[in-house]
Amino acid sequence: MQSRPTYPSMSKGLEIKKLILQGFNSFRHLKHVHAHILRLSLCQDNYLLNMILRYSFDFSDTNYTRLVFHQIKQPNIFLWNTMIRGLVSNDCFDDAVGFYSLMRSEGFLPNNFTFPFVLKACARLLDLQLGVRIHTLVVKAGFDYDVFVKTSLVCLYAKCGFLEDAHKVFDDIPEKNVVSWTAIISGYIGVGKSREAIDMFRRLLETNLVPDSFTVVRVLSACTQLGDINCGEWIHEWIMEMGMVRNVFVATSLVDMYAKCGNMGKARSVFDWIPEKDIVTWGAMIQGYALNELPREAMDLFLQMQRENVKPDCYTVVGVLSACTRLGALELGEWASGLVDRNEFLCNPVVGTALIDLYAKCGNSARAWEVFKGMKEKDRVVWNAIISGLATNGYVKISFGLFGQVEKIGIKPDGNTFIGLLCGCTHAGLVDEGMRYFNSMDRVFSLAPTVEHYGCMVDLLGRAGLLDEAHQMVRNMPMEANAIIWGALLGACRIHRDTQLAELVLKQLIELEPWNSGNYVLLSNIYSTDLKWDEAAKIRLSMNEKGIQKSPGCSWIEVDGVVHEFLVGDKYHPLSEKIYAKLDELTKKMKVAGYIPTTDYVL
Repeated sequence: MQSRPTYPSMSKGLEIKKLILQGFNSFRHLKHVHAHILRLSLCQDNYLLNMILRYSFDFSDTNYTRLVFHQIKQPNIFLWNTMIRGLVSNDCFDDAVGFYSLMRSEGFLPNNFTFPFVLKACARLLDLQLGVRIHTLVVKAGFDYDVFVKTSLVCLYAKCGFLEDAHKVFDDIPEKNVVSWTAIISGYIGVGKSREAIDMFRRLLETNLVPDSFTVVRVLSACTQLGDINCGEWIHEWIMEMGMVRNVFVATSLVDMYAKCGNMGKARSVFDWIPEKDIVTWGAMIQGYALNELPREAMDLFLQMQRENVKPDCYTVVGVLSACTRLGALELGEWASGLVDRNEFLCNPVVGTALIDLYAKCGNSARAWEVFKGMKEKDRVVWNAIISGLATNGYVKISFGLFGQVEKIGIKPDGNTFIGLLCGCTHAGLVDEGMRYFNSMDRVFSLAPTVEHYGCMVDLLGRAGLLDEAHQMVRNMPMEANAIIWGALLGACRIHRDTQLAELVLKQLIELEPWNSGNYVLLSNIYSTDLKWDEAAKIRLSMNEKGIQKSPGCSWIEVDGVVHEFLVGDKYHPLSEKIYAKLDELTKKMKVAGYIPTTDYVL
């Protein structure tokens, strides 16, 4: 018969409990308290050890927790649950499933605290077979009406792609909570059914439940995937009504949604309204500007962030590097990249790719190659960046060799890989090689060419003077030609002075881009060049009637880390007089050298 604990041992246990409840300031502190437990011969007190295990997982030291657990002679169900939960929380999903199997072999029956975590492990491992066996046990054990267990089953089936089964389990939940609704909404988003996810959110609002911030963020991501800004605005109104916009997590998702839907005005309005912005909020806004081809705004905001002493993370720097790439601001990009630990660039493919792209597009292929060689993890995106970067800088043969390496190491090329190769062929005038790569997409790699690939081919053929073949490719495309396709053909017409085909192309472009003044200007000039004065006058009249103004030309240059922007004829720059004096001097020297400007396509 087991003796009752004596008063001194109970007193020691209470003392230790008090120490544990005060928390630990370091892992070393936790080990010190654990050693105190061992000295007091309380090494088999399951309650105290359970608390030690829980705090050990908070320090992410799963090895120590395993060591502690395996020294317990008679672990109870609470200790098993703590181990499984802690391993799942530390992303040790295989180990969590292993502990579950060990627990079952020891004769323990899982309960409503065990099932949600082991099912989460199955979902993350995509282990549907084990998940289904556990589902059977859930029913046998009488937990099939537990809302948390059922919600975990919804997540399992949805994550494994069995959305119908997930919906059946969801419908069987008698008292659904917000987590249940979020699980099925996330399930639809996970398989690309964003419209259905939004419909489920509408159904949720019809109940008496109030969605939490996580649910709202998920449904905003569905709006982003669809590019449905109207739906996003409706959810924004609901967020305002509920007073949830003060939640930085939700507000940042709104910024991201508006930015990715192309409405930077609303994105900035939400951003400015956020009282306490975190680095994710700053990063979403900066990347939004870069994504929407507003590099100056991206840089201005980044510099504002610096003034407010907010330390950038690697993903914010990706947005900055993208903006610098577009501006051609190499010095500024190098300065920004220096704000992040170099190892992050070499270990993180996303960040490393942005740096490779910056160097390549600013013409420094050698530095791009150095970054590529130093990358510790080279995924397909990294390979694509270096292939494209070297190809567009004239190192086409080297990019062909890299493509061969990609095949050898077993990385399957994607559409972006071929865009890089085709662009290289275009710059080098390699028509035969371009045709070979284009045809291999479908025949060898089972990749259907997209409108971008057709655009590369039209550009390649057109630059090579094969205008009829380029025009024929446009007519035979399996999809409708967009402005990029017709623009590539127009560029070829300008190079080879084919005004007849250019007229046809510009008519197509005006239909596709009725707001683009450049197309009207070029067509008017073509008519003027061919002495078709009446047609030229009609085009100018049409521009006036539609209120279309010729957009002023714009250029920028980086000097000593500062980007200077210029519009045609403007005199706002403080050094305007000196700049125009230098231009006049250069113009005179060019005329003396025999240079005659081409004015056929200038209004």
